Amino acid sequence: MYIVQITEKKKQYLDLLLLADEQEEMIDRYLERGDMFVLQDEHKKAIAVAVVTVEGDNVVELKNLAVLKEEQGKGYGKRMIEYVCKFYSEKYRILFVGTGDVDVTVGFYKHCDFTYSHRVKNFFIENYDHPIYEDGVQLKDMVYLSRNI
Repeated sequence: MYIVQITEKKKQYLDLLLLADEQEEMIDRYLERGDMFVLQDEHKKAIAVAVVTVEGDNVVELKNLAVLKEEQGKGYGKRMIEYVCKFYSEKYRILFVGTGDVDVTVGFYKHCDFTYSHRVKNFFIENYDHPIYEDGVQLKDMVYLSRNI
């Protein structure tokens, strides 16, 4: 397994990106301005993807982190986060991630050394054209977590 940065034809990974953000129009808001990283196996099959945007002088944001369903729970998501932290650590100090308020997802990020920062009320209701569900829970607020890098 190895991680590569993708600089062109990012939409070829759309199926994987949609696992983390199910509305393509929302992905379009950050995909081209973001840096994309893909974890591939020895056959160049994409296992995980991450998209990171620069949000300020000392801040980057993880906009999308997805792992193939059949590969989840094997540490690939955590590996991508560690790679991103190392990649940006010389120029930036804080990595933010926004996610739905679901125990499993928030718990994953806390396990990866993120702490609660703030929330944006009704983000999913106001920004998506249909209700978004995760683990049977309708997402309403975007929860932001941060990590020093």
